[in-house]
Amino acid sequence: MERNSSGSRALFPRGPSFTLDDFSNKDFIVRDFVDSLAESAVPVNRRSGPATQQAFDPKPLIRTFENALQGLGNLSEELQEKESDLQSKVRRAEVQHDQTLDTLGLKLDQSIKQFEDLDISLNNPSNFDRGNRNDPNGGGNIAVQIGEKLEELDRKRRRAQDANFLIQCWLEVSETGELTSLQEIQRQGGADNKVRCAVIAHQLMRISQRLDLAAWGQINGNGRGVTNGVAGAFRSNYNTREVLEKFCETLEQELLKQFNNSYRKQNFDDMMECAKVLHDFNGGSSVIAVFVNQHQFFIDRNQLITEEVTSDGETFEQLADPDSDPPGVEPSLQSLCDEVKIIMQEESFIIKRAFPYYETVLIKFIQRVFQQSIQQRLEMVLEKADTISSLAFLRSLHSSRNYISALVEDLKAHGLTEHPDPCSAQISQTLDQQMEELFVPYIMGNSYIEREKKSLEEMYNSLLFKYNIYHSRRKKAPTGFMASLAQQGSQLMSSAKDSYLERLDSSDLTPTQKEMMLRVAGVQETDKNKNDIEVTDQDGVLSTANAKRMMTWLAESVRRTLELGSPTDTPKDVATLLNLLMTSMGQVYVETGLDAALEKATALENSKTEPDLAYLPSIRPAVAIASIMSRFITTVLIRLAEANTTVRRSMEAQSKMGIESIEKKTNNIMKSTLDVLINWVTKSLASQKKVDYLPKDDSVLESLQTATCNTICSFLSRAFTLTSQAIDGTNLEVFSSELALAVQRLLIEHYKKYKINAAGGLMVTKDISKFVATLKQWNLNKDAESSVELLTEIGYLFIIGPEALRERSRNLAPGPTGGSKKLAKADFKTYIQNREDYKSVGIQSVLSGL
Repeated sequence: MERNSSGSRALFPRGPSFTLDDFSNKDFIVRDFVDSLAESAVPVNRRSGPATQQAFDPKPLIRTFENALQGLGNLSEELQEKESDLQSKVRRAEVQHDQTLDTLGLKLDQSIKQFEDLDISLNNPSNFDRGNRNDPNGGGNIAVQIGEKLEELDRKRRRAQDANFLIQCWLEVSETGELTSLQEIQRQGGADNKVRCAVIAHQLMRISQRLDLAAWGQINGNGRGVTNGVAGAFRSNYNTREVLEKFCETLEQELLKQFNNSYRKQNFDDMMECAKVLHDFNGGSSVIAVFVNQHQFFIDRNQLITEEVTSDGETFEQLADPDSDPPGVEPSLQSLCDEVKIIMQEESFIIKRAFPYYETVLIKFIQRVFQQSIQQRLEMVLEKADTISSLAFLRSLHSSRNYISALVEDLKAHGLTEHPDPCSAQISQTLDQQMEELFVPYIMGNSYIEREKKSLEEMYNSLLFKYNIYHSRRKKAPTGFMASLAQQGSQLMSSAKDSYLERLDSSDLTPTQKEMMLRVAGVQETDKNKNDIEVTDQDGVLSTANAKRMMTWLAESVRRTLELGSPTDTPKDVATLLNLLMTSMGQVYVETGLDAALEKATALENSKTEPDLAYLPSIRPAVAIASIMSRFITTVLIRLAEANTTVRRSMEAQSKMGIESIEKKTNNIMKSTLDVLINWVTKSLASQKKVDYLPKDDSVLESLQTATCNTICSFLSRAFTLTSQAIDGTNLEVFSSELALAVQRLLIEHYKKYKINAAGGLMVTKDISKFVATLKQWNLNKDAESSVELLTEIGYLFIIGPEALRERSRNLAPGPTGGSKKLAKADFKTYIQNREDYKSVGIQSVLSGL
């Protein structure tokens, strides 16, 4: 048995005791709690075995649960009391909250009503004062009017304060020679104070001009100051003008210094403040000048202005060589333009953030860049190019213009201060104006086109130098008509040659240009006397390659003229180039060659020996060159002159007259050649022997044709080869047909002159067959070919029998043979009578039946 706390043993054993903490512990587990109770229910000393086990005694546990139950009942009562207390507090708080909301709602309604009443009272015309009852603008906003009156009163107050301060400053400067109050404001700093200082300083300067006339030198002869005709008695103890100017200068210098310091520190806000003050102070001219003139770009460029232009000999040779493509813009100018592009874009960003009038600053910056840096470098480049050659100058001018123009377009597209939008209209106009002013000295008036013309003339005269020498030395035709026909061309040719020699001996000709002219002319520098230069026949032949070179040079000039010249002057400029083309290429080159060919053809018309038709191939290049000229003039030059109707019509007339002159001379050559051929065939036929068609034996039949026939056919074959090298197409067909008809007429008459026996008839057929085959080699039209075939019928008349002759006599033409495709009756009779057997019965019967 257990003992109680007093040491006595209890009647019943007690169970374990528990508190609320035992059950509220987070480690409390019901199963473990029950197991612990079960363990405590059996005494330890009685757990040894089942033999000694006693019956389970629940009383201790019952009492323990009773105590726990009683404790839970007490806790439940305590919790219910607390809950009731809290619920009563919540009800009281809800009632108080509802009362508060009602009170605030009433106050809000009252406030809204009061505001509405105030608004109605302010806008109700019945509440106006008596002075405003008749206002035509009745019903205006009184609050706004009151505000405006207050603002006006505030401005008047500030003006009064400013006037008071201005008078105070004027008294200081006039009586003490100092500006203590103004300097105090200046020392306070800040943009507003700086602006106020600047404004007051200007006002003081105007007061000084009005009052202190002695300081400004406006004293009359009596020593009395007069302002607007009114005598003034003011006398200052100090020279207010000097004091004020010194203060203004100091203020300006400090602002400029502050602006520069801010620029180096990239403090754009402070730069903006200084720029605003200086703009109000003197229009901003000083700060703009400081920003632009002291820019590092101009300082660096001034140090590099003495830098020489690129002295690359290969580039110079390429510039001066008309057959080489232009090398492009000069490297130092290109480098400058590239740098300007970057600088302009970077500085535009700064200018917009540092100046309130940024567009004005940007315009000044652009003008300085173009008028100083770019213009100086451009002048150096062009001066250097001018010392090389005329062509080098023109090419440098053109490439420089294109590159600077590209720079301007890039700047416009970038936008500068308007980036990423395009430039403003004023900035764009400034860029265009600066671009134009750069090149005006070089392209104004006729100076540019005259340079182009002079350069082309030098190159043309150089290229045609040997050609002109050859034709000036050739033996002229003795006939006065032909000499007068080619007189104008000879004069132009001589003038071109003399112009080349004069230019070559000119003192202002640069070594590079002289070298170029000699190279183009194919002349050596060692040839002291240029008039004694040896030339060959090849030098006097027309060449399409030379013509293409001339056209290429002209096309390059036309391109430069379009891009450099004024659009209004383009028609006049291309008319100048057309005149040069028609003179140099049309008359001096092509017509001179045609004149030479015509002289040779005319000289051969009555040749006693077989004529040499070697001049014929020279016609083909003349025709080709004329075609090239005509196409270029039509598709390029005349189209460029469409803006000026008068000039365009003049160019069309000049072009037409020049091309027609070439065509006329070409036709004259071919007509003369036709006469040469016909005359020689006539002369060759006259050498035909009488016995050629009266052989005494058949041994002659072994030969194919007579010697005369072979000679003529060989000559005609060679003539066809040369003629086909001169003309082609329709021209060759017309020429061939006319020649074939002429030869046919000659042969028709030729065989009327000879007696022919049986063996001779076979010879005639062979000759005629040879003639027909030879003439058919030429490009004949159908009529000419039919006429040539008629010769075969004539040959048959000498070998066929009476019956065949009678059959052919039924198909004769009544008129002459030359005008018909059929043989004339008279000619038929003549041929029959030339037969050796014409007296036979059969032949006579045919003749009698005609």
